Amino acid sequence: QVQLVESGGGLVQTGGSLRLSCAASGGTFSTYAMGWFRQAPGKERDFVAVISWSGGSTYYAGSVKGRFTISRDNAKNTVYLQMNSLRPEDTAVYYCAADHDGSSRRRDAKVMDYWGKGTLVTVSS
Repeated sequence: QVQLVESGGGLVQTGGSLRLSCAASGGTFSTYAMGWFRQAPGKERDFVAVISWSGGSTYYAGSVKGRFTISRDNAKNTVYLQMNSLRPEDTAVYYCAADHDGSSRRRDAKVMDYWGKGTLVTVSS
């Protein structure tokens, strides 16, 4: 069983930056692919980014590519999401998720094994 706890959300102005963190415990973090998803009010949970177990492969949703960067530190059991040039449409609850597959191929929320409780990001215009 893997427990995930997100942090780093908050209120930021358009064009600003935030770095989200997701700390893992209770499992072998370094074997899991890690993903970030987000859910805006009244909408489905959408894929944002994924990183393979080694950190050697990443993939981004088109809407965040070039603005967001996913990274991980296996020594600290933590995955990060650096978010730059934030826009009001980035406002959502951001969730991290763990996938036993380990690769960056899977980006469907339905296949993720473990989830955090989320952290709210609000971008004001």
